[in-house]
Amino acid sequence: MDMARGINHPLDSNPQGEAADEAVNDRELAIGTDERRMHVRAYNHWVSLLRGRAYPSIEDLDPDNIMDFGAHSVLLDFSKGVDDPAIRFLGRALREETGLDTSITHVAQVPSRSLLSRLTDHYLQIIANRAPIGFEAEFVGTRGHNTLYRGILMPFSSGTDAEEDRIDFIYGVINWKELVDAETQAKLEAEVEESRRTAPRSLAAAPVWADGPSAGFDTPAAPAGEAPAADSPAAVASSLADKLLLARESAAAARASDTRSRSALYRALARAYDFALAADDDAESYAALLADAGLTVQARAPMTPAVKLVFGADYDKTRITEFAAVLAHARRVAVPQGGLDAFLDAAEGGIKGVVKAERAHRRPAPRPDRFAQIAAELRSRPPLAHVDIALDLPADSEFVVLLARAGKQGLDIVARVEDSPLTERAVRKAAA
Repeated sequence: MDMARGINHPLDSNPQGEAADEAVNDRELAIGTDERRMHVRAYNHWVSLLRGRAYPSIEDLDPDNIMDFGAHSVLLDFSKGVDDPAIRFLGRALREETGLDTSITHVAQVPSRSLLSRLTDHYLQIIANRAPIGFEAEFVGTRGHNTLYRGILMPFSSGTDAEEDRIDFIYGVINWKELVDAETQAKLEAEVEESRRTAPRSLAAAPVWADGPSAGFDTPAAPAGEAPAADSPAAVASSLADKLLLARESAAAARASDTRSRSALYRALARAYDFALAADDDAESYAALLADAGLTVQARAPMTPAVKLVFGADYDKTRITEFAAVLAHARRVAVPQGGLDAFLDAAEGGIKGVVKAERAHRRPAPRPDRFAQIAAELRSRPPLAHVDIALDLPADSEFVVLLARAGKQGLDIVARVEDSPLTERAVRKAAA
């Protein structure tokens, strides 16, 4: 395929050469159902172009005219081999973010640590798996800022109906969010918190945004000049959504700092705890949030869903369990709202110490030593008889099993049975 025309020029409908088809193991993509996410909309567009084929035809793809996500996309051309695919299209937003110009025409020229490299690094997985692949992660970009990204790569074919299972193009779509450093984030949060405390609360109901924690809280607007009561469902729902949003922002800051900042993590847990307390006062709205996220509450771990809502269901499971234990401990000892970070600062061992204390509280009480109870009972019984016999007994041998035969005037002891399990069974049997 002649690349002299550069990126974003019209596609050649008759490419020369074919990529080697060495596919292994099909793998389905768990794409989810949230239509608001860009990668889901891109996947749905790919499905709409299948039209009964194994892979959509590249002739049906026009990324330059896809208003929804075309600016966030890239098209890779494998028609001349998989070693260094050509870049046939690079969306405006992706080009501006990575700072690339039209001189970049092949994957090998893409700078490492650039956002575009997050897409191109995955292209061999498509060749191997022969199915769309979704991915999400975070990395430190060339500007030194932590960037969260989510994307999808989808196979296309330029083959005829007889060659429809040949993959020689890959179309990728990626969305991203750049985070400030943890120190700056902490300063911003402190300023926002101070502003929230000092600013008078607005009586007007704030509009919900489409893809956030407020989604689903569509409450009727109050008549002009009439504010919702402080304890009305609308006011409580707004408060719960605000607390979740604030907690998620703090959790994102803690994750961005890789949890090395203890203060950032304590702040995130404190806000997660405030959200959990607010959820206790508004079970209906909390249930709606859980249903929207596909979470359920279990009696043995009541705080786990709240932690997942704040930190994300994909967060490390061990950390989620620990954080849920911290929130459960705080509620059990009645830590006041807004006071968990100070409580953790003062707690011996910090988070680990609180988790240990909570687990010790949940641990069932040890079962009484039945043998010790039986031994104490036998010690209190009067002896049936006394036998003056010398026995070489270990110092810890309190009970002894003797074998006797019936004699003319009582029992004649003939042997001592040295078997600890048998002795213990005999002791237990004697107390039955």
